[in-house]
Amino acid sequence: MEIRWLEDFVALARTRHFSRAAEERNVTQPTFSRRIKLLEEEMGTTLVNRQTLPLSLTPAGEEFLRLCEQVTQRVQDTRERLSRLAEAQANRLRLAAPQSLLSHFLPEWLATHHEDPPLEPYLRATGWLIDDYFQALDRGECDLVLCYWPRDGLLSESERLECDYRRVGEERLIPLSVPDPDGRPRFSLGSGPRESLPLIAFHPRGLMHAAIQDHLTSLGEAPAFRVLNESIQSHNIRELIGLGYGMGWLPQRLAAPALARGELVPAGDARWQVPLEIRLYRHTQGPSPALDKLWQALPSPAPVA
Repeated sequence: MEIRWLEDFVALARTRHFSRAAEERNVTQPTFSRRIKLLEEEMGTTLVNRQTLPLSLTPAGEEFLRLCEQVTQRVQDTRERLSRLAEAQANRLRLAAPQSLLSHFLPEWLATHHEDPPLEPYLRATGWLIDDYFQALDRGECDLVLCYWPRDGLLSESERLECDYRRVGEERLIPLSVPDPDGRPRFSLGSGPRESLPLIAFHPRGLMHAAIQDHLTSLGEAPAFRVLNESIQSHNIRELIGLGYGMGWLPQRLAAPALARGELVPAGDARWQVPLEIRLYRHTQGPSPALDKLWQALPSPAPVA
């Protein structure tokens, strides 16, 4: 039995005429009559008294009509709810971002700048490397990528994909260490010849690692490091630095509470800090109206002084 048969029967009960009901249902009269007959065969009884003018329903037909009206109304209500849900989903944008940006940048940025259309964090992405984000954009797995990007224009294969970006904030990677009893960093950069420093590092294929290495190269005095651990997640690096295993770089927003409490201290002066942009990327092919609306509200990228 099909839902449209029930809708046919409701139309027939309302018009009391096969031709008018068939016209209302936008089918030929033979097709409509055949569907009513199939419905009677499915129910195992006669539902329509065809000997009266206008036609009438049998007692079984009157009982069956109440069921049809209930079922078709519930189907219509469900269709409307699903339509509203589909519309809401079409206006919702899936945002992929590292955990540190989801936790320490996105809430403040949304509250200050954008409430509509709604952004839905794509939490599967928190453990991705930078190229994973852009491949997901290319596949349509997410609508937006929020990520760190070196201010000095460090290039990546990801930069050459069909993407557009807006600069939405700035950040700095700060070298950090636990303090010694005198409040100085236990592991300190730029302190002259010494044994290699224990480093809690970012993943070697990640953008953070590349940005730090590029910055150290530009200084021309990169110290020797003994890498103890490599991680994609800034929060994991924060935990190991806080336990005193070594030094490492963290986004300033993430490190700020620990710095304020004195649990961590800078492991070097300002020259060791790595400047970053916070960028919002989208794919340039086939943007949705919701994405266009958001994009038009954002300032176009301009050179950073």
